[in-house]
Amino acid sequence: MGPIVTLAGLPEWVDLIFALVIGIGFGFALEQAGFSSSRKLAGMFYGYDTTVIKVFFTAAIVALVGSQFLSYFGLLDLNLVFVNEFYVTAAIVGGIIMGAGFIMGGFCPGTGLSALSIGKIDAMVFAAGGLSGAFLFAETYPYIQILANGNYKGPVRIDEALGISPGLFTLLLIAAAAVMFWIAELAEKKFARPDITSEV
Repeated sequence: MGPIVTLAGLPEWVDLIFALVIGIGFGFALEQAGFSSSRKLAGMFYGYDTTVIKVFFTAAIVALVGSQFLSYFGLLDLNLVFVNEFYVTAAIVGGIIMGAGFIMGGFCPGTGLSALSIGKIDAMVFAAGGLSGAFLFAETYPYIQILANGNYKGPVRIDEALGISPGLFTLLLIAAAAVMFWIAELAEKKFARPDITSEV
């Protein structure tokens, strides 16, 4: 958001307004797509509903392709785009914890808040669990700091790590997505369940 504010000569607090509007829009889109239903989200792990994979993978591809075109036409400097720092050990352990939480709770943090906003009790419990986990992490950080910071690789991009161009990586990702969508369709047919979106 920073470049918009800088180019327009607006104060930095305007960034927070942009973030609020985008966040509300994103949450609304999640709810309208049915992602406030834990049954729909859990269907991803059981194969009977792969909507989550399709939507988020499509969003990633659109963002990636869009950024490539914006860069090509000189409208976006990719060198200014923030890249998360990569801690290998933390990524593996955190991925396992979040995956287990996703399966047991039926939500990820974003979809959990979306469901919470419409008053779902299971989402309230999920959010409480997430906040408790964040509190425990903060309180025990001195004891797990070595684990959390283990195998630090810096702000690594996948195309750089593979030694290929961003354009080639984008093409390979699109091809992988096409194969994944095909497999997802097969899974939905094989593991189809009646009335999976109905709520108790």
